[in-house]
Amino acid sequence: MLVDSHCHLDFPDYAGKLDAIQAEMRARHVTHALCISVNLTGFPDVLKLAEDHANFYATVGVHPDQLPDVPGASASVEHLVSLSRHDKVVAIGETGLDYHWVKGDAEWQRERFRVHIRAARDCGKPLVIHTRDAAEDTLRIMREEGADKAGGVMHCFTETLETALAAIELNFLISFSGIVTFKNAVALKAVAQALPLDRLLIETDSPFLAPIPHRGKTNQPAYVSHVAEELARLKGVTVEEVGSVTSANFSRLFGIDLGVGVS
Repeated sequence: MLVDSHCHLDFPDYAGKLDAIQAEMRARHVTHALCISVNLTGFPDVLKLAEDHANFYATVGVHPDQLPDVPGASASVEHLVSLSRHDKVVAIGETGLDYHWVKGDAEWQRERFRVHIRAARDCGKPLVIHTRDAAEDTLRIMREEGADKAGGVMHCFTETLETALAAIELNFLISFSGIVTFKNAVALKAVAQALPLDRLLIETDSPFLAPIPHRGKTNQPAYVSHVAEELARLKGVTVEEVGSVTSANFSRLFGIDLGVGVS
């Protein structure tokens, strides 16, 4: 059993292709997928995926690269908590900080991150956190806002081992994407080797970051199998063990019964 803990199946890349995507998932023993919200305007489409497919779940939140004037980029604690009450919404996010794509004054980004952490604490659901070129501020705000009380996952992790260990201390899991399969991701492979398997998740971040051997193509949840294979190679264990442990981690973090939606 494998689970894709982070994908964007509401994106136009997948229009009319959900049946084929589900078939590919079944062929590669990928049983469930978590569909991630990037803004509140698109949230209804993310939620509909979860409502229409027993093995899909949803998050609610605003991605850090959504500029303040983008429709659906404004989020209040109260609104996020209200939307999170749906049974198929299992987390708040994705949220966080991105200083790579967003240049200049980013105080609005830091404040929106704080709003998401507060919402997660209020609704009792975990956080899905994106951080890029912003590890120090991300961890600082997590500590200041008590993100450890919500817990969650650092998705598509590309930071240092020190950052990963600090996040783990804050009650967060570390999720690896197809990047860990890339030949030039030497430092990231070392981080994956060093971390305990019981603190890891796997993901695709579809439609982005397709793993080797599909690099450059549109990613899909079935390809999370290649992430599992690379982690198994790095850690000297079987793919079955990676699948079993990361799926159990996913189930525990998001409160999802993985027996539901499996035919």
